[in-house]
Amino acid sequence: MQRGDGTRHLLASLTSEERRLLGVLGFTFLLNQYDMALLGLALPQIQAGIGLAETEVGPLLGTIRLGAGAALVLALAADRAGRRRLLLFTILGFTLCTTLTALAPDPAAFLACQLGARACIAAEEVIAIVLVAEEVGARARGLGFGILAIFGAVGHGLAAIAFGFVESLPFGWRALYALGAVPLLVLGWIRRSLRESRRFESEPRRGSVLQPLLDLLGVYPARLAALLTAILGFGFVSATALSFVSKTLQELHGYAPHEVSFLMIGGGSLALVSYPLSGVLSDRFGRRRVLGASLAAMGLGVLVFYSTTGVVLVVAWTFMMMGFMACDVLFGALGTELFPTGHRATASGVRMLVLAGGGALGLWAEGLVFGQAGSHALAITWLALGAVPIPLLALLALPETAERELEDISPPATPKGETP
Repeated sequence: MQRGDGTRHLLASLTSEERRLLGVLGFTFLLNQYDMALLGLALPQIQAGIGLAETEVGPLLGTIRLGAGAALVLALAADRAGRRRLLLFTILGFTLCTTLTALAPDPAAFLACQLGARACIAAEEVIAIVLVAEEVGARARGLGFGILAIFGAVGHGLAAIAFGFVESLPFGWRALYALGAVPLLVLGWIRRSLRESRRFESEPRRGSVLQPLLDLLGVYPARLAALLTAILGFGFVSATALSFVSKTLQELHGYAPHEVSFLMIGGGSLALVSYPLSGVLSDRFGRRRVLGASLAAMGLGVLVFYSTTGVVLVVAWTFMMMGFMACDVLFGALGTELFPTGHRATASGVRMLVLAGGGALGLWAEGLVFGQAGSHALAITWLALGAVPIPLLALLALPETAERELEDISPPATPKGETP
């Protein structure tokens, strides 16, 4: 009874307009994360289906991560042409690329389709998070970020459920990707329900299409450098660790696909609380403090998961996912809150680019270290030990953003250095 009352109290802090916005954006998050989850879940089946060698797994996954780099170009357009227009464009692009992935005959075609899908997914997430930052009040902005992430987790859960049937579906893993055509069925609803950000509409725009990027590099350089350093380290560890979970469970611990699904759904349901909880706690105790604790939890979970078996492995995976989910929410929050409206989407695009680059570096490094370590589990453990302290140290240089209006956190400034 008390838990239900608490949930209603949290939702009551959102206006009806804010709840409608979160519903529309959350649906796009759900579809995106469904696609993201498939690659990790069905990696062994995809390997066999497209003829991918064992030594090529890490490099392929790392290269796919770089598709998110194109989100920077789309984010620049979002700071010039508008959030709504670019969101609709990326939904169409995601639908096309994900559907074509189901038809990929070889590694090259699979790579090309997934690069396009990742670019659109990253851009959608950038724009959605920016819209939440600009349209949800400061009192509940952290909660808004957490609600978006909950929708994403549901997408992961749906992918896990679908993966449990991969061996009985016609065309196997390809059938799972064919479901990427679903967004076309709801595009009209999204168009009618989504309006442009009021902060964007009131922001004067000047210069060329590259002006938001030039402004970003000139204004608040210290906080930009600290944030990107933290995100680089986070991406390096999280992408590598999460990409090999299903493969490790199936090949090292003998899990069947339906058992992997059961773990993802059961443990993931427990970890799901991290999404709203991290947002709410960060609204109360501060983004930096909660993010630091979440990074430490994720790192510990990675180290234990890849070095143990049995029940402890399940607990470690849940712990790792709770840390990852919280970090995902809070890095998204900081990436939008720390910068002015005129280049907020661009800042989020740069964040996504660096996150993808960190993930790619981690996966490429895993491919190199694998030869020395002799196993994926040991290679990931070595990499995590070296990389986890980096984002923890970088957080110390960032200002706090919780429960502050965006204009107070990052007032507009000329690109000549930090504003006091």
